[in-house]
Amino acid sequence: MITMSHSATIGAEAHAAPTSKVRNLAIDRVRTFLTLVVLLHHAVIPYTYFGHTDPSYFFGFDMIVLATDSFFMAMFFFLSGLFAWSGIARKGVRSYMADRLLRLGLPFAICALTVIPVAYYAISLRQHPEIGFAEFWWNMVTKGPWPSGPIWFLWVLFAFDLVACLLYRLSPNLLDPINRLSLHGRRRPAVFFAVMLAVTAAFYIPGLVHYGHSSWFEFGPFSVQHGRVMLYATYFFFGAGIGVAQMDRGLLAVDGRMAKVSWDWMVLAIVPYCLLWGLILIKREILGNPSPLPDWYEALYAICFTVFSVAIMFLILAIFQRFKQSGSARLLDPMHGDAFGMFLVHYPIALWLQYWLFDYDLPAIVKATIGFVLTVAASWALTRALRQIPGASRVL
Repeated sequence: MITMSHSATIGAEAHAAPTSKVRNLAIDRVRTFLTLVVLLHHAVIPYTYFGHTDPSYFFGFDMIVLATDSFFMAMFFFLSGLFAWSGIARKGVRSYMADRLLRLGLPFAICALTVIPVAYYAISLRQHPEIGFAEFWWNMVTKGPWPSGPIWFLWVLFAFDLVACLLYRLSPNLLDPINRLSLHGRRRPAVFFAVMLAVTAAFYIPGLVHYGHSSWFEFGPFSVQHGRVMLYATYFFFGAGIGVAQMDRGLLAVDGRMAKVSWDWMVLAIVPYCLLWGLILIKREILGNPSPLPDWYEALYAICFTVFSVAIMFLILAIFQRFKQSGSARLLDPMHGDAFGMFLVHYPIALWLQYWLFDYDLPAIVKATIGFVLTVAASWALTRALRQIPGASRVL
């Protein structure tokens, strides 16, 4: 238990002057790593055993998709939140929101009108080859449906940034308790883990039980899963709390204890992941894959999902902190500045590669490997080219 004097000390540390202006390379590498996970996720989805859309399939890809879908977008919100509160304090609310409008709103609008239609035309062309792109684009924009693909993340993040600005106006000290918990987590990361897990479960589980997995809010290109909104919000604001001040002294400190117990996080991640597969087998083999699923099932699934999601995030953060000097981690550094652009432009590349590979009689592993490697290479090259446009580097 934290004593009153210790708590007061932590509170003072939270508002002390930063000790270092050096970027946290581990966080930069984690963000780049997650971008590659997104590309991998979209490269293997057509070849999963359950729900494959290509003649070739491989059950191992189901294992990848279950894992990635359970944490990567939530972790993106966490990483984005790390720099939100301090950014608002440094720039002011108006300047910060203007920056986010440029960084998130502009690419969302551009991608919704260009990248997303180009991506989904690859799906439409196989089902309706008689429809030209111009007709397809016009029908999507005027009649719908207008799917957002992965760019839904941008408008939801913008909404969270807006809420953060409103909360900051209400009280700049509102997230100080999370910051104090982070500073305490430098020595006892398990405490932070337990609190984040409890809060995430409290906000996420009721929503999932009520809405289920398949319910989406959709309005034009704006979409998000109903059941996961509060999950994403929890991750974002826990990240924002860590980033209030002294991030280099808290949970993510380079000399903190979290990286030293990385294998503990692995156990905490593997157990609920295996339980998720047990529940999937129960759903398919015993319950008969009903829709909707019973509330007790949704609740058990949400509990396992939450534990796995938080644990694997801690595991990834710990590994990148622990092995920050390794040569393997440094391989991600050249891609760091282009990661966001790769996230924005990769989707049509991935879907068109899958369209071209569809008719080839190749094993699923071969198709997915070709798709992933070429998606990474092409999206990276395209981002590098786009960043040469004057002013584009401010967005990409």
